Amino acid sequence: MTKFFALAGVASIALAAPLHAQTSPQAAKPAPVASLVKQVDIPYQQFTLPNGLRVIVHTDRKAPVVAVSVWYDVGAKHEPKGSTGFAHLFEHLMFNGSENAPDDFFEPLKQVGATDFNGTTNLDRTNYFETVPTGALERALFLESDRMGYLLGAITQAKLDEQRGVVQNEKRQGDNQPYGLTRYKITEGLFPADHPYGHDTIGSMADLDAASLQTVKDWFTGHYGPNNAVLVLAGDVDVATAKTLVTKYFGSIKAGPKSVKRPAPVPTLAAPKAETIKDRVAAVMVSRNWAIPGGNDPDAAALDVAASVLGGLASSRLDNVLIKQDKLAVNVSAYAGGGAQVSNFGIRAIVKPGVDPKLVEQRIDAILADFLKTGPTQDEVNRVVTTRVASTIGGLESVGGFGGKAVALAQGALFYDDPGFYKVRLARLAAQTPASVKAAADKWLGRPAYALTVVPGPRDAYAEAQVPPAVAVKAAPETPVKGTRGPLPPVGALTGLTFPTVQRAKLRNGIEVVYAQRNAVPVTQAVLSFDAGIAADVPGKLGTQGLTLAMIDEGTTTLNSIRFAEAKERLGAQIGTGGSLDRTTLSLQVPSANLKPALALFADVARNPAFDEAELARVKAQTIAGIQQELTNPQGLIGRVVPRVTYGPDYPYAKAQGGGDPRAVAGLTRADLVAFRNAWLRPDKAKIFVTSDRPLAEVTAALDAALGDWTATGAAGAKNFAVAQTPAKPGILLIDRPDSPQSVIVGVVPTALKGTQDLLPLNTANDALGGSFLGRLNMDLRENRHWSYGARGGFQTAEQAAPFILSAPVQADKTGPSLASARDDVVAFLGKEPMTEVEFRRAINGAINALPGTYETSDAVLSAMQSNDLYKRPDDYQTTLTARYRGYTLPQLNTAIQGALDPKRITWVVVGDAAKVKPQLDSLGLPVEVMAASAVAGAPAGPVTATK
Repeated sequence: MTKFFALAGVASIALAAPLHAQTSPQAAKPAPVASLVKQVDIPYQQFTLPNGLRVIVHTDRKAPVVAVSVWYDVGAKHEPKGSTGFAHLFEHLMFNGSENAPDDFFEPLKQVGATDFNGTTNLDRTNYFETVPTGALERALFLESDRMGYLLGAITQAKLDEQRGVVQNEKRQGDNQPYGLTRYKITEGLFPADHPYGHDTIGSMADLDAASLQTVKDWFTGHYGPNNAVLVLAGDVDVATAKTLVTKYFGSIKAGPKSVKRPAPVPTLAAPKAETIKDRVAAVMVSRNWAIPGGNDPDAAALDVAASVLGGLASSRLDNVLIKQDKLAVNVSAYAGGGAQVSNFGIRAIVKPGVDPKLVEQRIDAILADFLKTGPTQDEVNRVVTTRVASTIGGLESVGGFGGKAVALAQGALFYDDPGFYKVRLARLAAQTPASVKAAADKWLGRPAYALTVVPGPRDAYAEAQVPPAVAVKAAPETPVKGTRGPLPPVGALTGLTFPTVQRAKLRNGIEVVYAQRNAVPVTQAVLSFDAGIAADVPGKLGTQGLTLAMIDEGTTTLNSIRFAEAKERLGAQIGTGGSLDRTTLSLQVPSANLKPALALFADVARNPAFDEAELARVKAQTIAGIQQELTNPQGLIGRVVPRVTYGPDYPYAKAQGGGDPRAVAGLTRADLVAFRNAWLRPDKAKIFVTSDRPLAEVTAALDAALGDWTATGAAGAKNFAVAQTPAKPGILLIDRPDSPQSVIVGVVPTALKGTQDLLPLNTANDALGGSFLGRLNMDLRENRHWSYGARGGFQTAEQAAPFILSAPVQADKTGPSLASARDDVVAFLGKEPMTEVEFRRAINGAINALPGTYETSDAVLSAMQSNDLYKRPDDYQTTLTARYRGYTLPQLNTAIQGALDPKRITWVVVGDAAKVKPQLDSLGLPVEVMAASAVAGAPAGPVTATK
């Protein structure tokens, strides 16, 4: 690998006892990549029905659940001119009921405890998926078959109008983000308008508005037949059972037209093309973009490696030069992929404030030119492959969802006619050499690029932001077809949750190890959890905890930041930091074959952070730039304002201010970080939570070798929760964010609750208000009024508090009515219209039946172990839930939530365009205070310079 700068000398600091010499992270030898690749295996069987439905079955008995995943060969690339967005619109419509299951599909799926149920659309396909208890498989197959073969009669003009509005608000929600219009510009810049990949999946507002009931029905008839689909069943099922049930429910559906794969050549620009757009962003973004071949092209794997080496790894060349060496950018990335036939290759950099963007572009071009000239090193290629294989192993623990085993099998079958294509992809990655990567990069990245620059300024007017006038639709009388297949099949016997036994041990220095064995994948996950968190941040110096965490993995006394990143990648290890209101964490995930060397590296980070002065200056500048970005992002603004509104300015949890106070961060010194680390990130404030396929004795011995002689020095930090909460008075705080096509509404209801209390009755009752898709808030603002893509609400639980917070992004012209409607929903639920018997049964049944799926993965178990510890619950808490749910009564739940929440105490925070929104809010009978977004951080909006 080309060395961009010499290894900097790092002064050692006496923060803790050093690691044992024999466990030096630099000397650690990883397991061979080939041995890791062999661990990736998803055995399957398949069969095809006479009507063309391809069925793939994978048996996994680790939990009594089955993932059901249906992939249709229809995506945005199949849409003709004038019909953009139809595939995605139809994905939504197919959740709204069929002829034999006329209500929202979320209702029967929730009743049986489905987890990971959703649908997605991209350029190449549409898919629907849910993970259900084994006894509910037959019901899930009935529902999937009914929307495949018996949907048309259930589609009405009202449903079309409803979901069209929801989709348009989904589009606005994406557009409302900083840099939110770049996806459209890059597509336009790379592809001819008539190319199959020449428009975005979400479609245009005009085409969505023009969709008629007949065109939508024609779209379904032309694309959603069984011979155009792949069905994957993965989990607690065998092929004989699958064949019987699939034939029963899908066998009578007639074949339809087969999707035709339109020619999709990879376009090449005749000459370099550059465009600049304005957006309300805090920093300039520059990018380079190319169209490249799809996933099955011989060059796809090589380009994937090239993207990772350039900007995908933590040790990437763009990171090393633009961020760490030259300090010209605060964020860089490179990616390759996205399509089955055609993909995108992109390089993106967020320019450091005060730096000339042209200089950043020149450096990107120079780095790319050097890469095309010399190619990657073998070590770079190996690190990419190891990292990718390790990530794949961990991701395949889940049978379904967005990225589990069912996804891998379905994608390979639909796109490449090979369910085992995941192995082909990994084999191709593992076969890459510096020469093969260089050749592919020369071929595809040596062509003219489309360069897009986004600069700060008022967003240019664009048609998609306009809200068209309401047009009355004269619809024919709607008489949905009544199905003839009979009622939903009964649910079979459901197996209850089997939560793993939690074991405990201690290291020599007294650090407690909380452990659960998980054998589904050969992976170990560990979380070193400190009793610190945002509540421990330093008054007057908010951002100290965050900057300390940002610096923890920026080099140790034995490895600088680049060497650390490289060592981590050679092991396929993910080492990261995190924090909640109450805890600060250092986490590790690694293939168990590399556990010992990874723990040596993990311990080096925990015990010997260097806090190098040169790295600190850079990370401070990145943090300050991130804070400025928060002030342009609707969720960033919410995250900074709501804690102060919820708790008052002095309560420890009000310290949650995103990246912190920019002026305080600018003034922080190395001594400040060392002091915070010594007071809070120390062994006497730590516990270690572990899930692993390796036994407790082996894991504890490895942890003890790495951390057992770590001792604390000096005084430990202490939190002060004696300060009273002083929530803001009821009213509306409007954060002015001009050019926003949506407003984000947040309602805060303070409570006297704590997370250590029994909140299960309250959370169960809230299922009917804001805790689920079928909750009243979402059904009102999304499904009934279609003013939002989604609304929710719940208790935001921390150790010492549990306020109720609801949120909804809504279209700008409906901000006032949306807030009024959400307020009415809350008032009614807590007053004259409490939880009903139907809502009660749905919540109880769904919660009980979902337990096996909820805790299917090690991630979920690890999270539960930490929550149980934080909230003072027993280790077997999850195993008590079924009996507790069954013991509740409807009056008990209504009494609990009505006693906890007072609707008269709601304070509202709205982020939106004040010129458009304030007149709507003024009519609601509440005082409205307007605040500029630049004032949210308590500092001027201009650039802040970090002290060195």
